[in-house]
Amino acid sequence: MIVALIAACEIGFWVLLAAGLGFRYLLKMPRTGLALLLCEPLLEVVLLVATAVDLRNGAEPNWTHGLAALYIGYTVGHGHRTVKWLDGHAAHRFENRPLVRPPRYGMARARHEGKVWLGTLTAAVVATALLQLAIWYVDDPSRVTSLESWRYTAWRAAGIHGLVALSYWVWPRKAPAGTDAVTAPADKDAEREGAHR
Repeated sequence: MIVALIAACEIGFWVLLAAGLGFRYLLKMPRTGLALLLCEPLLEVVLLVATAVDLRNGAEPNWTHGLAALYIGYTVGHGHRTVKWLDGHAAHRFENRPLVRPPRYGMARARHEGKVWLGTLTAAVVATALLQLAIWYVDDPSRVTSLESWRYTAWRAAGIHGLVALSYWVWPRKAPAGTDAVTAPADKDAEREGAHR
């Protein structure tokens, strides 16, 4: 049941996102679009409540409950950034606004990667807190081994991502000769868009 609900929440996330952006840019109803986008966190609340109810009804704590905690953590840590990124692309596509791309080189890229890693760190903290609450709720050390292992999974992911982010500080990527580290185009499409304008 929990896995199906996680899948439903993921589908719901994209449906609400598409509907919000559609109302905002295609139908020119920005307030309705914003209201739909603000409904996104309700999906995580539904998943959280369903997981708690499942445990309260005597379900054996297993990997599905751990996955639900990680999913909620990921959404808290990276959901806003994902919505903002897609909103920027929609604004560029439908209203010809400039497409803001992350820096590609130097310390500007390192700072960007550090901010993204902070989202993963937030995800790990939220997931750990939810898992710990579940462990206390079950209150049976013999039944919570799976939940405990998901805490290590959350921090392992944060640690690996942290090492990747750190590599941008230790070995910053250098811009090709003749380009500025901050304004260097992200790809050939960006160069073509710039030439077209």
